[in-house]
Amino acid sequence: MTQKQRKAKATYERERRRLHRLHRFENAARERGFVFIGGIDEVGRGPLAGPVIAACVVARDPLMLRGLNDSKQVQPEARRRLADEIKQHAEGWAIGSASVEEIDRFNIYRASLMAMERALAALPFMPEYLITDAMRIHSFSGPQEPLIKGDARCAVVAAASIVAKVYRDALLQELDREDPRYGFASHKGYSTPEHLAALERYGPCVHHRANWARVQASMLSLFSETNQ
Repeated sequence: MTQKQRKAKATYERERRRLHRLHRFENAARERGFVFIGGIDEVGRGPLAGPVIAACVVARDPLMLRGLNDSKQVQPEARRRLADEIKQHAEGWAIGSASVEEIDRFNIYRASLMAMERALAALPFMPEYLITDAMRIHSFSGPQEPLIKGDARCAVVAAASIVAKVYRDALLQELDREDPRYGFASHKGYSTPEHLAALERYGPCVHHRANWARVQASMLSLFSETNQ
């Protein structure tokens, strides 16, 4: 065996062991007799613009997919590849969302729960066991396991985070085409210097979360300038 082959084998073994550890919660549920394990997560709680998106992924068999991880730890091109592979290997998956209006009307925590409940309701069938990223879904009647940092510790929750992230990123790219002033395609609604500068210049649009402090500050700043 050449040195290159030994390195490739060692890399493969490290990834296999990592993925095995990432499945420990699903495997524990399967040992208790559950077959269809669901993972649910949301993305978009922190941005100043755009909806919050949740995804639920249901797996019967372990998702031993190279690079599967918390979506924040995966590069965009790899996320898109993994999202396709997850959809191919999962028994079911679905998306739920809560709008900017709902985020402003309720709050981001309640809107996130609404998005998760909608993702569950959109599934072709309910999982027997649900693992979540810290939040308990009260509309789900079966057993569930809320995990702190579940998207980094559990494969099926990581899978949900990737599917949700890829979906939301594509949505923000679409919003960017509708209104290119803010640069949504690059920052996905987060409070980057580019985004804050655009808010100061143009004020918020219909896709911004009007009740958020930085968005309101841009409205006040623009109002003050126009009345000087």
